[in-house]
Amino acid sequence: MKSIDLKHYLAEFIGTYFLLFFGTGAMVVNQVYGGVIGHLGIAFAWGFVVIAMIYALGEKSGAHINPAVTIAFLVLKKISVKKSIGYIISQLLGAIFASFTLFFMFPEATTMGETIPVESWQQAFVMEFILSFFLMFVIINVTTGSKEQGIIAGFAIGITVLICALVGGPISVASMNPARSIAPALAIGNFEHLWMYIVSPILGMIGAVGVWKVLK
Repeated sequence: MKSIDLKHYLAEFIGTYFLLFFGTGAMVVNQVYGGVIGHLGIAFAWGFVVIAMIYALGEKSGAHINPAVTIAFLVLKKISVKKSIGYIISQLLGAIFASFTLFFMFPEATTMGETIPVESWQQAFVMEFILSFFLMFVIINVTTGSKEQGIIAGFAIGITVLICALVGGPISVASMNPARSIAPALAIGNFEHLWMYIVSPILGMIGAVGVWKVLK
């Protein structure tokens, strides 16, 4: 295996670890300490940790930190099948390590930031599809062509995540990321509706790629 690939995989592991540690960590701290952060604060935590990871790791691995994003770029032929598999494994491992770190730190917590539909799974499925479509539509438009690696890309993507968390959080907990849902589910042992949080983001992001191609 090429050393450059190992560096990319390590970057995806680190990026996804911190995404989950600070994103779901905000949710855990909010629950343990009686709502000290709040919904708005949690949304900002998700948005700004994404901005930080993109600026820190974007030039190293692209900072996908999301299997659905990697799959969308695979469909777009921006990444090889072999490399995409390495990315996804690294993302899953990073997310799982983060969730179990939080589980170790906060044994009194009744939530690990898991994603569970607030009302019906159908409503949550549609919300996750729309949020994921929107997120990937922004990602693909600010990271390709003449704007690739542009300084504004990280901020635009982070703000998009913040908006999605604000609006989608009360409906579906705003996952948009299979690794983000799988890791807390493993930590607490609750796999109900997990399939939805894997399928819907992937479909939404692939859909965004299709629409982007038509517009292009």
